[in-house]
Amino acid sequence: MPTDLTIGLVDRPGTLAHATDALGRARINIDGACGFVHEGVGIYHVLVGDHELARRTLIDAGFEILEERRVAIAEVRNEPGAAAAILRQVAEAGVNIDLLYMTADGRLVLGGADVSGLAKALA
Repeated sequence: MPTDLTIGLVDRPGTLAHATDALGRARINIDGACGFVHEGVGIYHVLVGDHELARRTLIDAGFEILEERRVAIAEVRNEPGAAAAILRQVAEAGVNIDLLYMTADGRLVLGGADVSGLAKALA
């Protein structure tokens, strides 16, 4: 299963660019990402192929990895209601989602306490 890294950032100009640049210099492609500020802390989620290398690269660049966890990926058509159908499927399976973002190629990244249940609901 793919892995999402949650990176803590200082909420000031340039920190997001610095983290992203560190991954790029290490030749690590970002397959999906989202970022936001919560209670004064920048939160940056990244989906990468080699999470071990990405984790080491970010730590070496001075960043804190807040969490590293497995996520499920769902193919989603680019049409109205397609994402809702996937999310209904997961809800009907009784599985909670606590993270959702898109990949660069338009897939849904889904995280939750029961990632195995997510994967089964999406199968």
